[in-house]
Amino acid sequence: MPEKDQEASEAEGMEIADSPINDSVEGLVEIIDAPEVLDPVMEIFGGYPWVKGILIFVFFILIAKLLTWVFLPIIRRLAARTASHVDDKIIMMLKAPLFWTVTLIGLLVASTVSSLGDQLNNILLSIVTSVLVFLWMLFAIRLSKLLLQVASSRASDHAVIRPQTLPLFTNLFAITFFIFAVYFIFQAWHIDMTAWLASAGIIGIAVGFAAKDTLANLFSGVFIMADTPYKIGDYIVLDDGTGLRGKVTSIGIRSTRLLTRDDVEVTIPNAIMGNSKVVNESGGPYPKYRIRVAVGVAYGVDIDKVKSILLTIAEENEAVCHDPEPRVRFRTFGASSLDFELLCWVDNPELRGRVVDMLNSTIYKLFLQEGVEIPYSKQDLYIKEFPGQTD
Repeated sequence: MPEKDQEASEAEGMEIADSPINDSVEGLVEIIDAPEVLDPVMEIFGGYPWVKGILIFVFFILIAKLLTWVFLPIIRRLAARTASHVDDKIIMMLKAPLFWTVTLIGLLVASTVSSLGDQLNNILLSIVTSVLVFLWMLFAIRLSKLLLQVASSRASDHAVIRPQTLPLFTNLFAITFFIFAVYFIFQAWHIDMTAWLASAGIIGIAVGFAAKDTLANLFSGVFIMADTPYKIGDYIVLDDGTGLRGKVTSIGIRSTRLLTRDDVEVTIPNAIMGNSKVVNESGGPYPKYRIRVAVGVAYGVDIDKVKSILLTIAEENEAVCHDPEPRVRFRTFGASSLDFELLCWVDNPELRGRVVDMLNSTIYKLFLQEGVEIPYSKQDLYIKEFPGQTD
């Protein structure tokens, strides 16, 4: 073998041997390999290394069982005395990764003691490290999801983490833990990440140019979830020239879905939602919506009587809110009518059309009963003379 290749292989072997995980395993081996620990048992079995490895593996399994069957239940009983149930769930999630961590570490120590060879030990170390990283990645994802759910359930309306933004942060944390797990698994197998990162950067640039519209929708979806200009169940109107109005049924990373009053579902890309003026009819201090009913009466009608009739109609309608109270405004002197406006509130913007229909119907009937004239456009035709007629 050439001298340079031999030096490279020796440097690689030293790098593998000097890894932090391998150092920890060797430290455990030195502690357990003390003569006074297992010498009596080894004398019985003849001092075979593989027997000592099996005994060490069984010893670690007993420790793992002791932790999960004895100590964790004790800690769980102590945690049950607290008012929160979060600590109980965390202890339950710790059971599996803690057991397998102790067991797999025992397997590493046992393989080292059994003198299976450096090559086999290094392969086993990489496998065990990958499994442990995967297990603790799952634990971290579940723990973050639990903590985010607790934080969102206790959050105020203006908090960063709330039910509307919970899916966003849950996915971000999951992706972050997954990336770290992949990195550590690659490190466990001694794979150089430099070439992979360079390739990922080039691929990312190409994908960014090819899917710029999709990425625009994704970023807009993130901002919509973080800023929450509307939420599921709100009635919104798009001020983009179409006047589209509907109820928000879904807010996704890529698009927002609206259900119109015609029961037609419309899917709008988030990039359009982010760049358009959105009127949230359900926003404000409460979801109540004010409706306006314009009424014109003839000149000469008692305006106090008109106001009383309109207020009575609004107050007797069950769909109209009593807080805020209905009110009537005399708006202007029209060309052929006195223009009034009945203002009242309904519990939800969805009721607007139905309540306006009921109010208009009742106003027309009562005005007929009370003799209140509703003016309408008239045209009088005067014939000056008939064609061909002479004096």
